Amino acid sequence: MDYQMIKTEQKALDINLNDPIYGTFAEIGAGQEVARNFFQAGAAAGTIAKTMSAYDKTYSDAIYGLEPSGRYVSESRLYKMLDHEWSLMEERLSASRPDATFFVFADTVQAINYTRTIKGNGWMGLRFRLKPNGPVNDMVLHVKMLDTNNRLQQEAIGVLGVNMIYASFYYNEDPEKMVHSLVNNIKDRVSIDLLRINGEDFNYFDKRLISLYLVKHKLTAVAMFDVNKSSIHASEFLYKESLMVVRGNFRPPTIVTQDVIDSSFTQFKEETSLPDDKLNLMMEMTMDYLKGEHAEIDEKDFLDRADMLCALGYKVLLSDCANHEMLINYLSDYKIANLGIVIGVRELQSIITEKYTQNQDGRLLVAFGELFSQNIKIYAYPVQNAETHAIMTAENMSVPDGIRFLYQYLLESKQIVPVKSFDQSILHIYPMDVLRDIQDNKPGWESKVPEALVHLIKDKQLFGYSG
Repeated sequence: MDYQMIKTEQKALDINLNDPIYGTFAEIGAGQEVARNFFQAGAAAGTIAKTMSAYDKTYSDAIYGLEPSGRYVSESRLYKMLDHEWSLMEERLSASRPDATFFVFADTVQAINYTRTIKGNGWMGLRFRLKPNGPVNDMVLHVKMLDTNNRLQQEAIGVLGVNMIYASFYYNEDPEKMVHSLVNNIKDRVSIDLLRINGEDFNYFDKRLISLYLVKHKLTAVAMFDVNKSSIHASEFLYKESLMVVRGNFRPPTIVTQDVIDSSFTQFKEETSLPDDKLNLMMEMTMDYLKGEHAEIDEKDFLDRADMLCALGYKVLLSDCANHEMLINYLSDYKIANLGIVIGVRELQSIITEKYTQNQDGRLLVAFGELFSQNIKIYAYPVQNAETHAIMTAENMSVPDGIRFLYQYLLESKQIVPVKSFDQSILHIYPMDVLRDIQDNKPGWESKVPEALVHLIKDKQLFGYSG
């Protein structure tokens, strides 16, 4: 995936001098900088059919329709902009420019405000053809701006817009390069936590890889996709809702994995007393788990795990969050009412011990406060010792003496919650053993994975199965 970094001005000029590429720019809010890059590069008449900015909400509603939610920086607003401008483009220019590869770029962005109550984020989209009268494709993303003043954030949006257009027309045969190039010249100044690339020209790869590339190349710490393999964003379905996250290896999901999910989520529902439509459940895969003992990530192995979780009906949260504080910080922007995080007792024991040993300088309470707060609960699933067969739970696990009083408080205040209704009879099943049995085609592995996955593993030869 080697390629030479190209300056923003050169990218804009290359596009301006590429005769077939011709389109419209529509920008709302702070996103006024993309078209400017093309004007400044020179030869803009070869690319720009129209630029517009409906900065006032009344004008915006008159052009693109009312926004019932009242949220103008939203996915729905962006698609309305793309739909409207694309229809005008085709209606007015198809006859006069039959050889053009049309595009519409749109964004709706809010930059950091004077009081810093708004951090800066936006939705950006590109609708385009790669050849005249060819299929229509979309690239849509959500961006968080990381600069600390308004002018720099607007500048970064301008660069990102140029990168989107350039990647779509020049890197469309290499999806990983498309993703990675989006932060050319603005690395560490933006975070892209959703990216969709759809259309017939892009049916040659699995779209879940886009989420993997975003996290792998550190464009974001968290990306999400649903059972339909489509990227999703927390702001569109988690805002002020409740969420349980189950972190796991999922290589493969076993009947113990299913018991972890079912017993924990049942307990979560009972304790929150919320209806099902207010509760969300996601499986978390981390980069650490995907890398395993290897430095590189095996894309097929990632897709095998994703296939398993999607087949079971679960949304997937892909993260580079080595510790839970990073995940909690990411989700904090969406004011989640109740957050439950499910981990094994061994991992809980490791977290407690690590925080104790690393924070003996008077910061112990602060360190624990970063992980435990009023709306966050850690659900701890028990584990069985392979040799003694003893069951270790959150209530009987050993912790350092110096932190025992604090740990007991976390148990009593229900910020650490032992999972109660677990199936003790299956705790002897370990994913590594099941994986080995699948790869060796050892009889009996079928009884150790959820029934819905047995045929999938065999039919698609997942996890090295070759029976």
